[in-house]
Amino acid sequence: MKYFKKHPLIMIVIGVLGIGLSAILVKYSAAPSAVTAASRLIWTVLLMSPAVWGKKNIRTELFSCGSKTVILSIVSGIFLAAHFVLWFESLQHTSVASSTALVCTEVIWVSIGYCLFLKGKITIKAGLAIAIAFIGSVIIAFADSTSEAHLLGDALSLASAIAVAVYMLLGREVRKKASTTVYTYLVYSACALSLLILCVAQDTHLFGYGISPVIVGLLLSAFSTLLGHSIFSWCLKFFSPSFISAAKLLEPVVAALLAVFLFAEIPSPLQILGALFILGGVFWYSRIEKAQ
Repeated sequence: MKYFKKHPLIMIVIGVLGIGLSAILVKYSAAPSAVTAASRLIWTVLLMSPAVWGKKNIRTELFSCGSKTVILSIVSGIFLAAHFVLWFESLQHTSVASSTALVCTEVIWVSIGYCLFLKGKITIKAGLAIAIAFIGSVIIAFADSTSEAHLLGDALSLASAIAVAVYMLLGREVRKKASTTVYTYLVYSACALSLLILCVAQDTHLFGYGISPVIVGLLLSAFSTLLGHSIFSWCLKFFSPSFISAAKLLEPVVAALLAVFLFAEIPSPLQILGALFILGGVFWYSRIEKAQ
């Protein structure tokens, strides 16, 4: 782990690849969005539990968490649950490219929130880099927003971006005192419970959809949560929330490429142009962040 602390950008790359699989895996689930999301988080909590409860130092930290840490983690988990449900549902209405592109507009909301609530500062150059990446996301979304279904999917994806931005900002605050393991365990537990409550409130059956939700949930947990979101939470100690969110803008590029081979979703020239904008914006932003 010492090597990764010296080269945290490697962890950013692993995280991007992990979350890039999310949209692809969700497409294979036959269950409603809330059930698929709940399966993902339940698996995540189960996979983390041995490491959390099996180590004395982690147990000690978990039980010694202050009320502020617990409350903020629970609220963060609720917003993460909202993100998953909204985004998974958006994938039922629009393409992988558009949905993943719009969800990555979280960088805009994180940057605004970071400046307004956490007293962060975004330079003019960094703002321009974010704007370029955002324009790329808009171009990709516009490329296939030709129907009401697509527009609904786009709106859901945008709402999920706002939800995950709140999750990121709260995480930045909690991670000042809590370790990655304790913070993510609290957040994922709260998220899983929130999703189960949502399923009950909506009178949605948790079973009866075959084995696909279970398998998809496990794969999402392993690759997209533990090797995606958890890594990004760890990286919050080394990078600003705005940079983490900017790096996530690579997700639609990875997802779109996978969708070509798995679902024959061939990107249009506009989608390719949008991807180039995103890559350019993220690369420029990373250079600016590194220079500071």
